[in-house]
Amino acid sequence: MKLPLIRHICDFIEKNDEDFVEEAIEVLEHLTEFDGLREEEIDSLGEMISNLYGALEVEKSVQDGLPRKEALNAFMNRVQNSIDK
Repeated sequence: MKLPLIRHICDFIEKNDEDFVEEAIEVLEHLTEFDGLREEEIDSLGEMISNLYGALEVEKSVQDGLPRKEALNAFMNRVQNSIDK
């Protein structure tokens, strides 16, 4: 996951609506089911989907009252802790 990309997606959600991101996730997930994709393409789609889900998680924390910077840091800490284990 890339924090700058997640931050950029969060900016989009703030200016628009998270429904756009949820619909984009649905499309990307559907694309991963296409048999003609190479492994690298599937990996790229998976990375993008992960970043989109990450942005939705951060936005949920912001809506719950956490400042955006703290929400981003808390999310990345959770990600790092899950990788380290």
